[in-house]
Amino acid sequence: MRDAQATTIYLKDYQVPTFLIDRTQLRFELEETQTRVISRLSMRRNPDLIGNTGNTLRLDGQDMTLVSVSLNGQALSAEQYQVDDESLVIANISALLDQSPEQGFELSCETLIKPQENTSLEGLYKSHTMFCTQCEAEGFRKITYYLDRPDVMAMFETTIVADKRRYPVLLSNGNAIKQGELDDGRHWVTWEDPFRKPCYLFALVAGDLKSIEDRFTTQSGRDVMLRIFVEEKDLDKCDHAMQSLKNAMRWDEQVYGREYDLDIFMIVAVDDFNMGAMENKGLNIFNTSCVLAKPETTTDTAFQRVEAVVAHEYFHNWSGNRVTCRDWFQLSLKEGFTVFRDAEFSADMGSRTVKRVEDVTFLRTAQFAEDAGPMSHPVRPDSYMEISNFYTLTIYEKGAEVVRMIRELVGEENFRKGSDLYFERHDGQAVTTEDFVRAMEEASGVDLQQFRRWYTQSGTPVMHVSGHYNEPAQTYELSLSQSCPPTPGQPHKEPFHIPLRMGLLGAGGNELELNLPGEKHSGLTERVLNVTEPVQRFVFHNIPAAPVPSLLRGFSAPVKLHADLDRDQLMFLMTRDSDGFNRWNASQELAVGVMQEMLASHQQGGEMVMDSRLSVAVGEVLQHAVADAQGANELDQAMLAQLLSLPSEAYLSELAEEIDVDGIHAVREHVADALAAEHAAAFAQLYQLCQSDEPYRADAAGIARRSLKNLSLAYLMRLPEPKPLDVCFEQFTGAGNMTDVDAALRLLVNSRQPQAAALAEKALADFYAKWRHESLVVNQWFTVQATASRQGTLQQVKALMEHEAFDIRNPNKVRSLIGAFSNGNPVNFHDLSGEGYQFLAEQILQLDGLNPQIAARLLTPLTRWRRYGAQRQKLMKAELERIAAQADLSRDVYEVVSKSLSAS
Repeated sequence: MRDAQATTIYLKDYQVPTFLIDRTQLRFELEETQTRVISRLSMRRNPDLIGNTGNTLRLDGQDMTLVSVSLNGQALSAEQYQVDDESLVIANISALLDQSPEQGFELSCETLIKPQENTSLEGLYKSHTMFCTQCEAEGFRKITYYLDRPDVMAMFETTIVADKRRYPVLLSNGNAIKQGELDDGRHWVTWEDPFRKPCYLFALVAGDLKSIEDRFTTQSGRDVMLRIFVEEKDLDKCDHAMQSLKNAMRWDEQVYGREYDLDIFMIVAVDDFNMGAMENKGLNIFNTSCVLAKPETTTDTAFQRVEAVVAHEYFHNWSGNRVTCRDWFQLSLKEGFTVFRDAEFSADMGSRTVKRVEDVTFLRTAQFAEDAGPMSHPVRPDSYMEISNFYTLTIYEKGAEVVRMIRELVGEENFRKGSDLYFERHDGQAVTTEDFVRAMEEASGVDLQQFRRWYTQSGTPVMHVSGHYNEPAQTYELSLSQSCPPTPGQPHKEPFHIPLRMGLLGAGGNELELNLPGEKHSGLTERVLNVTEPVQRFVFHNIPAAPVPSLLRGFSAPVKLHADLDRDQLMFLMTRDSDGFNRWNASQELAVGVMQEMLASHQQGGEMVMDSRLSVAVGEVLQHAVADAQGANELDQAMLAQLLSLPSEAYLSELAEEIDVDGIHAVREHVADALAAEHAAAFAQLYQLCQSDEPYRADAAGIARRSLKNLSLAYLMRLPEPKPLDVCFEQFTGAGNMTDVDAALRLLVNSRQPQAAALAEKALADFYAKWRHESLVVNQWFTVQATASRQGTLQQVKALMEHEAFDIRNPNKVRSLIGAFSNGNPVNFHDLSGEGYQFLAEQILQLDGLNPQIAARLLTPLTRWRRYGAQRQKLMKAELERIAAQADLSRDVYEVVSKSLSAS
């Protein structure tokens, strides 16, 4: 392996640090060929280690040249320390000091690094003309020798020296305390962060940047400067991010009582970035895709993403920075909690139901698939080879669901008390998930002992529910069972503590009172049932007639629910349930059942006959949508768009025992075509009603209207007639916002009509000619082509890799083309020729030498090879074996490939 031998790190082996760092002083001299880093670390031996006599100081360090080391101002000779590819070791530090290490000492290092050659985008690197950093999880060790672990927290003072003409803006964490100019054309700025932090939260930016400014007054009356730094050409794309930041700051004060703690909050947009954004204390570094937005260049989805990511990184100031994680096994402590917080913020900013639908859709397709794959791991993992591989959907999305379940179990008021206790008790500390759960227990009085299994057991629980009505006794009994399939390293699972939010609906859709044994009139029409046993029963009394159960409301637990509801009951829930999420879920379950039945017939050589009840249900939703568009305001338009959307191929695949890529694609296309034909008039009417001459606004109402309009156009484009094609091209050429332009372009490219090919080609050429200088828009152009379901897409993707706008060193370009094809185009990626698998393997091998993080993340579709038929399994496994056979793999790729091939 190129980086090091593949060693596994285990949670059980955690030990507190032998040495601590109280103060870190850094000086960066940025030059065009190399950067000089001088560090002065005020250190001491850890007094909490009883009887500690540890004399060996080991500092982490990679990819740098050590110039000198000194201890208390005295230079060390080469015989007094050792350096290898991973560390700097001083073996007998007591012998080199005049006093005991407990009394403290200063260690200074001077190193040389080459940010211009750092393609991994970890540590200090250069993005075009800008220096920037990414230190989470273990990037700081590529900057200087340090105790690179989150439980070592220090005060930081950073001085940056650079050419003033090239790099007029010099930024780091905290507040700027002094600055000046040198005689040689260079200038310097010193930043001081008044809060102790681990080195993964360190940040530095130097470049020729411009900024927009605003101010925010906190609830205690403090004035905070807000600045967003970008390249000058992007100054007109920052307003939405700034407003999102201010909204997030106010929301965090109102909902969590958390106030910002520095005099300035800064965001910097960087084009080359492995992640979405990073919460460095006071200086958040963002991928440009998560901060830049304006109507002409940005879709509604991207506007919403900017709002969510800005909020997420800001919320980290408390759930991640002020209180951080003790070790990387606790990563979900900050990420799961903060994803939950940003989801709630987004729900309050827009449609709460639609936000929940979007989050659950993502969870059930992507995270459930991760739970069922070779990289399955608990929310708090037990081991890892490369921590970068554990920035996963399980850590983030499932981790957020675990926090949501805690709120379900303790209630909103107690949850707020628990979060207050957690922040107050652990401010300035590096803690564990156990500390978070304990705070919730103490604040609420609720026993969460069994619930902790959500942190330690991997996999997705499966819950079966059946209902029985006893007419003479007027009781309704729910019988529940839970189980969880084996996952790597965990063949047997203990029962989870599952909060099941539910209600019972009467014949008219009215909510029935839910009285458990011993209760006469509870007054409750909705309850959270505590499901804690493998098999459990709940009996409700005084139920006048057989009800329809509304189960797992709001998706109160991340489980696979199998309920004995027939299609008539699902249609009833679609139109009657007071819980918006369950209305949508019923529509999905109805469509899934119909399509699975059609798929089984198709696989046996039979006809694909669609159950008419699906069409009837769609027709009823369309009636509501038309009425609403005419001003009836019956239902949320965004929710109506969700109700009219069919389950994705990805979700249908996740539900299948063996994924039939071509069959699933054929059935879904058949159903969509049939619904389009049967409801063409209603979709045409809805499309016209959703037109608007009002200026674009990225608010909930505007986003909802555009989603309904473009969904209607998508159905109309399935009709075998030329008029929708003309309408679509007219929208492409005449729309004043990127949402409508992008939707029309995608539909043109994916149209099966013969005459669409020429229009699509013209549209793609015109789109690129207009937006070639907007990198993020060009990324959309790549993705539209990479995800086209038509034949020949792989050849087009290969051609686009030679395009002037593609750069394999840029993660956004890689994700928009290679990632979009392999993850978002199943029918072409999984072509039985195996060419898609070969293509992806080749790109992974190339990227592994440039950016191992991105290479490892691209592996995901190949890791699920066991879910497919024998022919595809053989082809996918062969590519994994080809990758594994390489002698110089990074730890990142080696871990994913080896686990994919060894998992049972």
